[in-house]
Amino acid sequence: MEHITLLLGIVIITALVFDFTNGFHDTANAMATTISTGALKPKTAVAMSAVLNLVGAFMSVEVAKTISKGLVNEEGIQPEVIFAALVGAILWNLVTWLVGLPSSSSHALMGGLVGAAVASAGLGAVNGGTLVTKVLLPAVAAPIVAGAASMLAARLTYKLGGNIGKKTSAKGYKAGQIASAGLVSLAHGTNDAQKTMGIITLALVAGGALAPGSNPPVWVIVSAGLAIALGTSLGGWRIIRTMGSGLTDLQPQQGFAAQTSAASVILASSSLGFSLSTTHACSGAVMGAGLGRKGGVVRWSTATRMFIAWGLTLPAAALVASGAELVMRTGDVGVAAVALFLVASCFAIWVISRRQVVDHTNVNAADAADAASGSEQPGVVTTAIAAVAVPPTAGAVAAATTAEVTDEALKATIPAATAAPAAPAAAV
Repeated sequence: MEHITLLLGIVIITALVFDFTNGFHDTANAMATTISTGALKPKTAVAMSAVLNLVGAFMSVEVAKTISKGLVNEEGIQPEVIFAALVGAILWNLVTWLVGLPSSSSHALMGGLVGAAVASAGLGAVNGGTLVTKVLLPAVAAPIVAGAASMLAARLTYKLGGNIGKKTSAKGYKAGQIASAGLVSLAHGTNDAQKTMGIITLALVAGGALAPGSNPPVWVIVSAGLAIALGTSLGGWRIIRTMGSGLTDLQPQQGFAAQTSAASVILASSSLGFSLSTTHACSGAVMGAGLGRKGGVVRWSTATRMFIAWGLTLPAAALVASGAELVMRTGDVGVAAVALFLVASCFAIWVISRRQVVDHTNVNAADAADAASGSEQPGVVTTAIAAVAVPPTAGAVAAATTAEVTDEALKATIPAATAAPAAPAAAV
């Protein structure tokens, strides 16, 4: 193994922590629709995704090359810069996971790396052409291409399956969903695990442990694959809830169309070395599938929050990373301060997340606020129907009110009701 200093070891461990957060942050990309449609049980889906993420990590290193050799200039980049980049990426991943927003782990890493590099060596440290062609353009194109493909695929599946029985069709497409979900997991490992490989390779080059232009060593590939698989095994249930039912209501046909379209886009981009956001591709595919069914709707309020998170990912991670880099210029004390800040922030986010636990037992349940009120928030169609519906009669209201009376009230009412007719009888 290459000669690794203490600082370089800290950077490598932090990179693997990022890879771990990437795993549970992006589990929803592969398994949210499969879980929401009931094609697989939550734990089974997550375990399957974890194994295939690990396998996918060994399929290619093209994306890793883009990060380690193309995005920033290797000359002049120090391990502290990469550590700062990882701090920004990890914190953004955890914050968006806490609120259940499927943002891009890839763009968090890219933003952190760009922000730290610029703070350290100026704008010249970033290769603008690579940033635009292999990061920004795919970020815009991925959800559009995946969404259009998914919408067309969903419409085609409904058209071709129109003469097939509903139960038979649902059963067949659930089986197809399992296969396509596995393909998405494989694609995710191929694309996202490589980003950590690339960042560790860049750190090794910056620390003098590898020659410039080197490919990721085998131990880096193995460790990155294991880290993302372990993170995936945790589930990332908050984001699975948003992706599975927060954006739209999916039937098995739509889930199959969404996953197949997303996997095709991700695998194609991986072979070209594009640092694609799998989150963008999968979210776009889910929305496209939602629009592909007649009468299907997309919850644009949730989608809008997600779009805002996408737009903030690069600059937010870059801002945190640049601040961390400036603090670390003070030397070992600065590095220690940033490390403590990262650990304290992660712990605080975890404590906050315990206030409302989302796991495999309630991932398909209504939001806590809706559950407390006993109802779900109405969607677009429900709201429209309510606006034109005939108001209930007084009798209907009274019946509904009576149905909600508690057991104690009923017990008090029954004697009174039986006593009422007895009075005239006594008078006679």
